[in-house]
Amino acid sequence: MKKKQLILLIFTLLLLVSASASYVVFEKHLDTSNQFETQPAQRPPIAASMATPLSATTSISSADTTEIAHGDTTKKQVIFTFDGGGTIQSANTILQVLAKHHVKGTFFLTGKMVQANPDLVRRVASAGHEIFSHTFDHPDLTTLTDDQITQELNIMEGILKTTANVSPKPYFRAPYGARNARVLAVAAKDGYRSVYWTLDALDWKEPQGETAQQVKERILSHVAPGNIYLMHVGDSITGSILDDVFTTIESKGYRIVSLTQGI
Repeated sequence: MKKKQLILLIFTLLLLVSASASYVVFEKHLDTSNQFETQPAQRPPIAASMATPLSATTSISSADTTEIAHGDTTKKQVIFTFDGGGTIQSANTILQVLAKHHVKGTFFLTGKMVQANPDLVRRVASAGHEIFSHTFDHPDLTTLTDDQITQELNIMEGILKTTANVSPKPYFRAPYGARNARVLAVAAKDGYRSVYWTLDALDWKEPQGETAQQVKERILSHVAPGNIYLMHVGDSITGSILDDVFTTIESKGYRIVSLTQGI
């Protein structure tokens, strides 16, 4: 009898130890999950100067899924593109410089920017400049579902058509340069092809201390046939240097052309 009681006691103790261990493991799993869920959302990294694009030679399902990162490299011409998604400090100066140099410009605008500045956008369109999509409200497209990506592009298209009677198709630029094969495939299905850049001028770093001279030197030290330059409407640097940059590039024998003229 004593032997049976001893065996029963040992068996009970083993059960208690096993249950306790399981609870500890489960509790640690909950702690880890909670820590992960409460981590602050991270903004996608913004591509640096001379960033590497997705391979322009790799097609996912059709030619439209290849990405444009430079124009025609057989011609002595370059392309300047201007992204707009918020403020418009340099907008008027950009339009003045484009007119002075008889250049057709290329703008990638968000739907929210179009809504907030309808008169400006109509001026851009009426001057014959190109306007393409920068989505509706500038999200990281890699974090969205396929349907949400389509919605971002469709809403922008509707707003631009209503505002300026032009379509943003067939080109778009992903906010933050954040895109992958899935994003490009969804956009292609919706009638858009991705446009990246050859050189990010880093004018957007003005609040972090980037100077007009640094941006100007960055552009002029990287002049080559077919280059696509990324600049922005919403900083003061672009407006302050654009005329000098255009004049210097043209003095080197280059033409400054729009995206559709230069690819």
